[in-house]
Parts: sequence; structure tokens; C-alpha cells
Amino acid sequence: MREVFVIGVGSTKMGRYLERSISSLTGESLEQALQDSGITKKNIQSAWFSNFSWGIFTGQNSIRGQVALRPLGIDTIPIINVENACASGSTAFHGAWKDVASGLFDVSLAIGTEKLYSEDKAKSFQAIMSGVDVDQVGAQLDAFQKVAKEIIPPEYSLSKGPAGGSEKSSFMDVYGGLARAHMRKYGTTQRQLAIISSKNHHHGALNPYAQYQKEMTVEDVLRDKMISWPLTRSMCAPIGDGSACAILCSKGFLNKASSARPIKVLASILGSGTNRPLEADTDDIACYLSRKAYETASVGPEDINIVEVHDASAFGELQMTEAIGLCRFGEGGLFAESGATTLGGKIPVNVSGGLESRGHPIGATGLGQIHELVIQLRGQAGERQVEGAKIALAENGGGAVGFEAAAMCIHILQLVR
Repeated sequence: MREVFVIGVGSTKMGRYLERSISSLTGESLEQALQDSGITKKNIQSAWFSNFSWGIFTGQNSIRGQVALRPLGIDTIPIINVENACASGSTAFHGAWKDVASGLFDVSLAIGTEKLYSEDKAKSFQAIMSGVDVDQVGAQLDAFQKVAKEIIPPEYSLSKGPAGGSEKSSFMDVYGGLARAHMRKYGTTQRQLAIISSKNHHHGALNPYAQYQKEMTVEDVLRDKMISWPLTRSMCAPIGDGSACAILCSKGFLNKASSARPIKVLASILGSGTNRPLEADTDDIACYLSRKAYETASVGPEDINIVEVHDASAFGELQMTEAIGLCRFGEGGLFAESGATTLGGKIPVNVSGGLESRGHPIGATGLGQIHELVIQLRGQAGERQVEGAKIALAENGGGAVGFEAAAMCIHILQLVR
């Protein structure tokens, strides 16, 4: 396999864009990436387009990439449409990486765009819940509702918050169930989850691309509306829209992109989950995929300087810091509490603000992580810059079947001097 480099990245500000089209958002991130790379559209030889929910909202169930990209002047080349739930964007990146690594093409585009926000919230939640086995969704939610149910304070239920309830995606019951199981097994606390959320809101306040740019104290997080105990609203990713992309190329093409600042892809790993039992958390999909990524990249978790993980909830971040080997199992809460994952700490995690603060426009999420890590490795992140960052890792999970993600990508990137 050939060496592969990221030579351009782009991203919209994540937010709510009821009046904008998919193609408009796509064009904004694409133009940034082209300017960043110093190449033109004519240099792009293949494109991988990521989108999760367009069909649900408008009926555009097919040829989404062709519809989004042709008005932008990208046609004739192979355009591959990608849907892999929340891992769609990182799966598109993996596809573009394979195109270049295999020698089939010298330049490939990975681009993801999503318009998930709707004034009809029920439709947004319907879209999100398609990321499970829809024939088994009732049984799956029942299984999570039974997890550590006895530790929920009596004033809360799994479907409603206090004093009349709250509107939410049932996916938060999944995360809430996983969090409660972790609390029962390891002694993790709600306050530790609030520390993670507060940290991510602090990071997001420094990120001009973030949907939420508001500081929140630990107490603010704990006082927020309950979604699915122990998760409050600010511990959960918002619904939103946006686009992000990356341009990848071969080593031989680098001299044709003289203005680019290349970042090497050390590992690009895509895999699927298993039917492991809940208690077998050390067999999680992120465990074996991250180990494979470390082996491919010839690095270990101790070599990573900055990490972006999939934190659709604060517990998602805690779980992933353990699974990818940043700390031992059962110590994710203590690890966050120590300040290790905060900007300026031992191994900063989700300096973009993560999904909780940067936002989670599903088809763009994985590429939003790549965008953040590339500008961090280049030293272009401004107030949220991680000093001396040379090697970065992104973890992006998608959907849920059983007790873990249905799909997941792990990417390891390296600064090229």
C-alpha cells in the first residue's frame, strides 16, 4: 500500500441551517479544502460523499453525492455514496484513503454533509433512530432499560426527566444505560460525566466552528434538564447541520500541491461490532480496532498527543478513553477528573468541543474530527492549540446493534516535517 497524505481540509461552522441546501453547505467546505490544498477541482480523481438522513427528510434516497457535487463542478469522476450511521464521514475518509493507498487514484475527496435539524423534532429523532436494528428496536431499548435500573434516583425514569419529562432521542437511553452499567461496575459518578461535559464546553467556546460556544461549569451541567439519568442535556450532542471534508493524495502528487501542508495518514481502520455481552467491555469494538490501528501505525497510545473521540454523550468520551488505551478500564472518570484530557493536560481529548459542543451533523462528524486534527497538527488552532502535537487519533463510531457500535473507524495522523 502507498503512503497517503491529507493536503486539504475544510469545514462549515456547525449549526442550524434551515434555509441552506445540502449542496450549498457542501460547496462551502469544499472551497475551503481546495484553497487549503492549493489544487483545483480538476485534480480530484474520485469522491466519497457521506450523508445519513437526506432521504428521510426529502426523499433523496439515492445518488446523493452526484446531486450535491454536480452543481459545484464535480462530475465525470467516480462518486461513491456512503452511509454508515454516525461513522459515515470517517468511512468516506477510509474510502478515499483506500483509493489512494491502493494506487488506483492519486487524489481523492472525502466530504460529508448533513441537514439533521428540523422544526419537527420528531422527524430528526426518527432519522437518528434508524441507526439501530429497526426490527429489534423495542427489544434493544428494553435491554438497556434493565441495565442498572435500580441505581436511578426515584424522581427520574428512563423515558422522562423530572417535572413532566423532556423530548429526546431514544439513543440517549442507550448511552444512559451504558453509563449506569459503568457506574455500577466501576463506581463512576455523575459528577465525573459533568466534568467531561464542562471541559468540552470550555473547548467548544474556543472553537469558531463549534455549534455551541458557551462555557458551562460542572454545576451548570449538573443542573441542566435531565435527559436519561445520569445524562443531562448538556452532556448530550445537539441536533445540527454542517459539512466537512478532506482531500487525500499520494506521495508522488505532493510536489504538485506545493502550497499544501501535508499530514500523513499512519493508519485507517474500519470495522464492525459484535454481539458481545454487556459485561465484556474489554472486548468492545474500539478495543480491537484501536489495537489494530496502533500496530499498523507502529505507535502506542503513549505516543498520541491529541485525540478526537465520538462523544454523542459525555459517557461516550469516558468509554472511549478506556477502550483506546488512554487509561485503564474503570478509570475513565478519574482520568477526566485529574485534568489529563483538558487542553494543557497529559492527553487533550475533544479539543474541538467534541460532539457535545462542536455539534453532531452525522454525515459530517467524522470528517469534522479530521479537520480539527489536521489544523492542530499544523499548529493552526489558535487559542485551543495543543502545543507540540505530532501524532493524533480520531475514533468515530456509528449506530448501535446490541451493546456496542455497529461500525467504527480509527484514524491515526502524523505531522510531516
